[in-house]
Amino acid sequence: MEKSVNVHDAKTHLSRLLERVEAGEEITLARAGRPVARLVPYVRRSEPRPLGLWKGKITLAPDWDSPEVNAEIADLFNK
Repeated sequence: MEKSVNVHDAKTHLSRLLERVEAGEEITLARAGRPVARLVPYVRRSEPRPLGLWKGKITLAPDWDSPEVNAEIADLFNK
């Protein structure tokens, strides 16, 4: 069963809410009665992601790591 909790109560009782979520409950956080987020139990992947999923699907420009390109990118961050 999913329960709705207002944001103020969630801030006040976060530890208790996390205990409930760890026990499997899903909790909806609401602001002024409107749902804005959901707390759900974290599920770890049982298997690691396979390597090479993007192999052959992307290409990089030959100068992708050149000093000129790196300087151009740095200039964009320093504006």
